[in-house]
Amino acid sequence: MDSKRVLDFMLLGSPAWEQYAILLVRVSVGLFFAISGANKLFVAGKRQVMYETLVAAKVPAPQLMTYFVSAVEFVGGLFLAVGFLSSLACVALLSDMLVAILTTKLSAIPKELSPLNWVDDFLFFPEVLYALIFVWLICSGPGKFSIDHWFAGRL
Repeated sequence: MDSKRVLDFMLLGSPAWEQYAILLVRVSVGLFFAISGANKLFVAGKRQVMYETLVAAKVPAPQLMTYFVSAVEFVGGLFLAVGFLSSLACVALLSDMLVAILTTKLSAIPKELSPLNWVDDFLFFPEVLYALIFVWLICSGPGKFSIDHWFAGRL
């Protein structure tokens, strides 16, 4: 490998590997949300924790929202993992993360922090990083290893 190719790779990455990176991130995050949502739907203890979290956050209709949010995570995660209606799944899961950030996470950041430390604490929340991943997947698309890509090629 010549030095120009190495330098290009170090500075620009590799478009040849981009689809594999999208696949890895899409499937990993999709599986995480599918498993998390399934646990909240089908495991009583996990569902109770979700319900208590929503009650503490003063979310209206916490019983209904427990099932709704869990179903969004389960179905959205499954769709994302296989690459079916990926952008729609990302929008639903992004909305879920934004609500979680606004209802439970922001209030956990100490008020007396400097702006820089506030941003540090904010970016430390997994929900924020998931939200950024969903924005990226909406913009990049689900990649060529997805049902969406297969459907788009048939249209």
